[in-house]
Amino acid sequence: MKDYQEQLKLQAYLDGELPEAEAREVANWLAQDQDAVALLAELRNTRKAMMGFEAGIKLPESREFYWSKIQREIARLDVSPPEREPAVPLFSRLRRLLLPMAGLASLIIISLVALQSQPGGGAGTETALADSGAFTYHDFASGTTLVWLSYPADNELAMNDDEGSLE
Repeated sequence: MKDYQEQLKLQAYLDGELPEAEAREVANWLAQDQDAVALLAELRNTRKAMMGFEAGIKLPESREFYWSKIQREIARLDVSPPEREPAVPLFSRLRRLLLPMAGLASLIIISLVALQSQPGGGAGTETALADSGAFTYHDFASGTTLVWLSYPADNELAMNDDEGSLE
């Protein structure tokens, strides 16, 4: 058989569902095509086997009740649970929090480094710990440096004179 529609037409012919004109066309076709005759014979045998099989089955309850049980079971299985949002892993939640914080911290550090390295960014002071009498002042805006020495030279001479005198 070549065409699925032709096979369905043979099935309808066997079941007696075709109008008279189409039934005559199928009968003429069967007279010419041996494959169609073989398929019709197979369909008749299958129909006889199915009829004998159905007659032997008896349901314990009424037909309507049996099919209503099947329908209830199908409806019960079709009910899907309400959809929940998938749980977000802890790592993803932390990443959502830490990425913006890391970006903000990076911007602050870059800003501080940029302000410190700018020429003319302000004045700075420096003291030498080894010589606590010296004080250094840097003014980057004007490019000047002032070193202030605070020694009590006059007082040291006066203290040395008192120690070396005989009085």
